[in-house]
Amino acid sequence: MSSNTASSKDHYFVPAPSWLPFALTAGLTLFLIGVIQLIEYGNGLSISFFAGLALSLAMIFAWFWKIIDESESGKYGAQVDMTYRWGMGWFIFSEVMFFAAFFGALYYARALSLPWLSGEGNNLSTNLFVWPGFEAAWPSNGPGDLGGAFSTIPAWDVPFINTLILLTSGVTITIAHHAIKENHRLKCILAMWATVALGVVFLFFQVEEYLHAYNDLNLTMESGIYGATFFMLTGFHGMHVTLGTLMLLIITLRLMKGHFSAENHFGFEGVAWYWHFVDVVWLGLFVFVYVV
Repeated sequence: MSSNTASSKDHYFVPAPSWLPFALTAGLTLFLIGVIQLIEYGNGLSISFFAGLALSLAMIFAWFWKIIDESESGKYGAQVDMTYRWGMGWFIFSEVMFFAAFFGALYYARALSLPWLSGEGNNLSTNLFVWPGFEAAWPSNGPGDLGGAFSTIPAWDVPFINTLILLTSGVTITIAHHAIKENHRLKCILAMWATVALGVVFLFFQVEEYLHAYNDLNLTMESGIYGATFFMLTGFHGMHVTLGTLMLLIITLRLMKGHFSAENHFGFEGVAWYWHFVDVVWLGLFVFVYVV
């Protein structure tokens, strides 16, 4: 929220009907169709991909501009602030459930399905009739190395560096948060730029890691259940880091324009919540995907 927000307003601001959500939905649909065509058919980047991406970015920009204008014009009161907090809290909870499903898939594949298929316990008949000779070894790409032999990425190499980067970014955004609450704008801006830079560096190292996995380790999305869960978890987390970095950049630019104050800055605070969530998810990934 902005420095012009009048929290003493006794009414609840209701925005006028807008076509932006519908246009954004159309853009995202076109974009996903293009992604599906690329993954499933290998036809390269289609017109649908670029049209959907352009429309989505344009609608996001327009929507951000509209919300910022409403905030800076003093239309948001205490009730709007509360609904934003509840909304962001439920959004992060939905993201927790999103990753919980993926961690659950990893647990099921590794701790339940592999022993079952190998015939451990009372499941010898499963091993004999489904996949004779299958061994419960992790990482696994199926019986007979269906996806081809591959190597895993050492935990204490790039993943550990990225862990330090994200933990450091959690510190810098906390410094920025305390700075804005103490009305130290320059300190806040510098700490925010440091957080944005750390997010970009994290993404750079993740791209390098993926290129190394594909080109040198033969670790791909076709590397059985290990490859599928590895890229599913790390890839979706990378997508969240990308979105989080963009949000951090927007908040930083708004700070430089004089937006937010020590009393009213939920736009900043909501992004900080999201970034801390991204940090915590990565710690889980580092332990259960790379280390264990």
